[in-house]
Amino acid sequence: MGNMRTLLLLVLALFVSSVCGYEYEGRNSEQRTQGEKWFLLRQLHNVVKTDAGSMRMVKGGYRAGSFLHSPMHIGFISMEPNSLFIPQYLDSDLVIFVHHGEARVGHIYRDELAERSLKQGDVYTIPAGSAFYLENRNENQRLRIICSIGITSESMGWHAFQSFFIGGGIHPASVLAGFDHTTLSTALNVSTAELKTFLTRQTSGPIVHLSGSHDTNIWTNFIAQECHKKLAHLKRIVNSAEEAIPKEEESTWSLRKFLCTLLSRKGFVKRMNHEAPSSYNLYNRKPDFKNEYGWSKNVDESDYSPLQISGNGVYLVNLSSGSMMAPHVNPRAIEYGVVLKGTGRIQIVYPNGTLAMNARVREGDVFWVPRYFPFCQIASTNGNFEFFGFTTSARRNHQQFLVGKNSLMQRLRGPEFAAAFGIGEKRLKRITNAQHEQVILPSSSPTPGDKAIYEF
Repeated sequence: MGNMRTLLLLVLALFVSSVCGYEYEGRNSEQRTQGEKWFLLRQLHNVVKTDAGSMRMVKGGYRAGSFLHSPMHIGFISMEPNSLFIPQYLDSDLVIFVHHGEARVGHIYRDELAERSLKQGDVYTIPAGSAFYLENRNENQRLRIICSIGITSESMGWHAFQSFFIGGGIHPASVLAGFDHTTLSTALNVSTAELKTFLTRQTSGPIVHLSGSHDTNIWTNFIAQECHKKLAHLKRIVNSAEEAIPKEEESTWSLRKFLCTLLSRKGFVKRMNHEAPSSYNLYNRKPDFKNEYGWSKNVDESDYSPLQISGNGVYLVNLSSGSMMAPHVNPRAIEYGVVLKGTGRIQIVYPNGTLAMNARVREGDVFWVPRYFPFCQIASTNGNFEFFGFTTSARRNHQQFLVGKNSLMQRLRGPEFAAAFGIGEKRLKRITNAQHEQVILPSSSPTPGDKAIYEF
C-alpha cells in the first residue's frame, strides 16, 4: 500500500508540474534563477592550468540555500598534443570518459604498472590512492576527457578533492618536498646537493609538454622507459617517503600510511582477473533502447565490473530534433549529465509537485538530478541533442517512466488512480492510452491557446 501511495504522488506531481511548465515563463526571474543555481553546475573552477593543458571542475557538495547534496564533482581534462599529466594519486575514485582524441593511461595495479591505450568513447576507472599518469601521444590532436570525482568521507577538506603529485619540483611540488632534506637524503641514499636538484628541476606545472622544453626532459625520459623501470621509479619515491616519516609522528590519517598502502593495497580492486581491467567503449555498445526518436545506452557493473570500484554507472543519450525523454524517476541513483552536442531543455520537478527548473542547456553544460525527483530532457527543434553522464550507483538503475506506453500511469490505471484525479476510469483509460510511444517520445505541436514548452 505504501508503494502505491508513493507512485500516486509521483504521477500527481508530474501532472501538476505539466501545468506549471506552461506557466513557467511568466514566473519571476528569482524563482527561475534559484532552480538553475541548484541543478545547473555552470561555475567551472580551474584545478590545473598550464601551456600544455588544463583540468577544470564543477563542484558537488551542498547547494547554497538548500537541503540538496550533490555527492560528485565533474571534471574536464584538456591536454595539448604530445603532453603528459604527471604521476599523481587522488583521495577520490576517478571514472574517466574519453570525449575526444586518444590517451594512454598508466596506473599501479597489484604492485605492477598497467598501461592502457584509450580511444574516443572509452570508459576507464582509477581507484583512489592508485598512482597514475595520463599521456596524449598524438602529435596533432587535442585530448578531452570528462571524469567523475567522488566526494569521500576521508577528504581532508582543503579543496574539493586533493591531488598528491609523486613527481614534481618547484611547480608542482612533489609530496616528498615537505620532508626534512637530511631525512629524505638519507632515505634516498643521495647527497643533499643532488636531492635539491632532484626536487627543483620541474617548473612546468602538472601538465607538461613532452618535447621542446628543457624542463620536460625528465618526463620525456620517464615515458620512454620500459614498464618495469617506470614502476621502479614510482616505488623508489614511495618507499623513500615511507622511510622518511618517523613512526612517532604518525596520525590516524597520515601521509606515511597513505604512501605505504599506495603500491601494496589488495582491497581496492577485487580480484576479477590477473591483469588490470581493460576499458569499455560506450560508443561501440548497442543501444539499450532505440526508436525513430532517439536512443539511450546505460552501462553498470554487470556490463563493466570495474565500475564496482567507484560505485558509479555511465550513460549516453541521443534525442532527435524535438523529441523528449519521457518524464521519469531514478529510484536508485542521483544522475549527472554533460551536454555533448546540440541544445535542449531540462525540466525537474520538486516532490511537492511544483516545477523546480525548466532550463535551456547547450554544449558543455552540466546538470544533476537528485534521486526520486521527476524530470525529463527535451531536444530543441534545430538538431539532435546528445548528453553523457554518470549515476551514483553501479547497479542497474531501473528508471521508472511516469508516462507513455508501459509506464506507471498505464500500470496504475484503475478505480484508485481515477479517484486520485477525480475522474472516471474510462476517461483515465483514454488519457493513459493516448501516447503510443515509450521512453523517447515524439515532438508535439501545441494546441491553440497553449504555450509551447518546446520553444528555444
